[in-house]
Amino acid sequence: MIPRRKFLGSAIAGGLAVAAQKLPGQPKVFAPALASSVTAFELDELTIAELQTAMSSGRYTSRSLVEKYSARISAMDTQGPALRAVIELNPDALAIADAMDAERRSGKVRGPMHGIPVLIKDNIATADRMETTAGSLMLVGSKVPRDAFIVTKLRNAGAVILGKTNLSEWANFRSTHSSSGWTGRYGQTRNPYVLDRSPSGSSSGSGSAAAANFCAVAIGTETDGSITAPAAAASLVGLKPTVGLVSRSGIIPISASQDTAGPMTRTVMDAAVLLTALAGVDPRDEATRTSGSHAIDFSRELAAGVRGMRIGIPRDKLFGYHVKTDALATAAIEVMRGLGAVIVDPANIPTAGKVDDDEYEVLLYEFKDGLRKYLSDVNSPIKSLADMIAYNKSHAKEEMPYFGQEIFLKAQEKGSITTAAYLKSLARSQRMARAKGIDATMKKYKLDAFMAPTMAPPPLIDLVSGDPGFPGGATTLPAVSGYPHVTVPAGFTFGVPVGISFFAEKWSDAKLLRIAYSFEQATHHRKPPRFLPTAEI
Repeated sequence: MIPRRKFLGSAIAGGLAVAAQKLPGQPKVFAPALASSVTAFELDELTIAELQTAMSSGRYTSRSLVEKYSARISAMDTQGPALRAVIELNPDALAIADAMDAERRSGKVRGPMHGIPVLIKDNIATADRMETTAGSLMLVGSKVPRDAFIVTKLRNAGAVILGKTNLSEWANFRSTHSSSGWTGRYGQTRNPYVLDRSPSGSSSGSGSAAAANFCAVAIGTETDGSITAPAAAASLVGLKPTVGLVSRSGIIPISASQDTAGPMTRTVMDAAVLLTALAGVDPRDEATRTSGSHAIDFSRELAAGVRGMRIGIPRDKLFGYHVKTDALATAAIEVMRGLGAVIVDPANIPTAGKVDDDEYEVLLYEFKDGLRKYLSDVNSPIKSLADMIAYNKSHAKEEMPYFGQEIFLKAQEKGSITTAAYLKSLARSQRMARAKGIDATMKKYKLDAFMAPTMAPPPLIDLVSGDPGFPGGATTLPAVSGYPHVTVPAGFTFGVPVGISFFAEKWSDAKLLRIAYSFEQATHHRKPPRFLPTAEI
């Protein structure tokens, strides 16, 4: 769930070398096709509302949508551009779609998600015939006791779980030299805009699949940047909600203090509709206990505008690391000014860049503890981080052909989450991100939100050396604080997407979606991918 920073190894994955070989235990991988071989698709860029209108009119049924998206995945995921974004299709999807169509014919429509095909990340549990593996071969065949709470919410809303998406294995918390979008189970996910560029991670498959119109909408998970980074890299809207707005139960964890699931969509409206379906109190996740009053219809006030809102520009640390992103961000700031927002520039956050070491320490402790709790509830011989390390050692050819498990080994050395060192790092990192960071700066400048480039354009895939370090990005402060963060398409450089981020205080999800919607409607930077073999010069 985390993109690469100095301490982790990057969130980008790869190597075209993977297209030329088949790893043991993996399906055959095909070399990507040229853009000219990709045909038009009749569902391209259709929104939830447009799909609902088409189903209401009889033009489409939920079954026909499932069939069309499945056919597109079949034609493009291991063939054509070979995105390798969908690790598994749901064998029950057509039956679920038929049931939703029958309800519609009887006059029952559960809501805006009724009959809508959704792809979810392969660390989100489903108690059906699909696997839940975090991309690792070691959990193939394991059985979860129940659906993740958000899967239950989706099913109750009438959504059709179309399948599971590939990711960075174990949400990119295995190796300091990892490749974003690579798993032992399914290989390397590609960026649909420029096939030799990283899809970023760890929700790589959800990002590439939604961008390539493999589904109506997708769900990712984030600890630090794993929704927002791949969304930015795929010209998507990605929302990391306030931690506690959306349940984490039934999701393979990294961090109890930072993890959340969230929407990855082609429009802000679709993100708002999907978030409305996901949010709510879950008795199995204590973090959601106070979320009831915040779980609203997030689409309700999107069009209210931003006139008079004060938007802070944190120049120090969150700008200045990449000329192209700065140029696109500058243009985006002028758009917001033109919409009537008051631009406060600069509005620097004094603790930016000062929480990384503590964050990493916290994640190591929480990963070990969270996995023990998650695996105790799963029917699998893998019951601990020690078991995971042993499996990888004994299956190194399949699981570690490119990079190791350095982070696993570091986490295994840690004690319990009652340890003084853990508690000190947690308190310090959250204080620096919250009270002395986002909260203090918003109060000082009387801000409604911050605005900054999400990250630099995604680099080349490189399985030989692993991901290069990102020079900067906007993900860490909202991640460590547990506050919401939304990225919206901001344009392209050399054909590669770039995103712009908005983040603010706890429970400001609706406000951020409203700001993002205003920017999106004024710019319409989102364009469908052309599956270019390499960047345009």
